Amino acid sequence: MTLPGGLVDDEPELVSQATGRPLTKRGEATRLRLLEAAEVVFAEQGYHEASIVKITERAGIGLGTFYLYFDSKQSIFEALVIDLNRRVRHAMSEAMAGAASRLDAERAGFAGFFRFTAAHPALYRVVREAEFVSPEVLRLHYTRIVEGYEAGLRAAQDAGDVDRALDPETTAWALMGMGELIGMRFLLWERDADGRPPEQLDPVVFAGMTRIIDNALAPRPAAHQEGPE
Repeated sequence: MTLPGGLVDDEPELVSQATGRPLTKRGEATRLRLLEAAEVVFAEQGYHEASIVKITERAGIGLGTFYLYFDSKQSIFEALVIDLNRRVRHAMSEAMAGAASRLDAERAGFAGFFRFTAAHPALYRVVREAEFVSPEVLRLHYTRIVEGYEAGLRAAQDAGDVDRALDPETTAWALMGMGELIGMRFLLWERDADGRPPEQLDPVVFAGMTRIIDNALAPRPAAHQEGPE
């Protein structure tokens, strides 16, 4: 399903890894508790120090129950990456809904992204560890974001909201990289005098970033609108 801004929501049907059958509402809730616990354990201890026992203890769920939903530590790690990906895309799409223009949508989407990452700093560590634990899932994480982003930029070019000389794919990757590194520097690494991370991105930093985006995407005069070479 395509969401506002061109992002795509693709939540699959959830099934038990033990039976292959769709999960009940209670089963979905149990699976969610395991993922929430895994998010904390993987973020705090890293993939190699984390264990199924630590995850189930944090979730308050029996070890045997774990295997109704996941068959290994790697399988819950991969499910967590996909779940974080779905949730961050949903947070961005919700923020972008109702934007009057693509530039407004960009600002709103990044605001949604930074709110999500401030609340879920595990996104950074989990995704980066995926490079070594499950490269295929790492690639899936980024391409799911970029594919929808690229489609949104193409639609905005057709509507005259974005410079037609820009290549949408390159632009999507560049903007995603900017957002990720700004979040890393000013959310993940930033600490106050008491050692606490910020609850939101510094408005001055956000304003500086969005000015760059506005300048990069804004339509140019007709003489410069022939499209990419």
